[in-house]
Amino acid sequence: MPETLPPQPPKKRPIRKPSPEELARDAIAHEKIVVGGKVRMTFTVILTRKEAEALAARSIREEKNIAAVVTEILEAAVKKA
Repeated sequence: MPETLPPQPPKKRPIRKPSPEELARDAIAHEKIVVGGKVRMTFTVILTRKEAEALAARSIREEKNIAAVVTEILEAAVKKA
C-alpha cells in the first residue's frame, strides 16, 4: 500500500499593515462633508481653565468664534508637520 503524505497547509500571505495615511483616509471617509470639500469633525477638547481662558480671549480679540480660532490653530499645526 503506497504511503500518502499529509496535505500541506495553504501558504499564508504576509499581512500588510496599512499606513497611518490609509487608516486616516478610511476614518475621515465617514465624516460629514461641508462647504469647500472640508469635513466636519466633532470632538471634545479638555484644557486647563487657564488655557481655555487664553483661547477665549484670543477669539474675542480676533472677533472670531472659538471654533474658527481652533480650526486655524489645527490647520497651522498640520502645515508645520
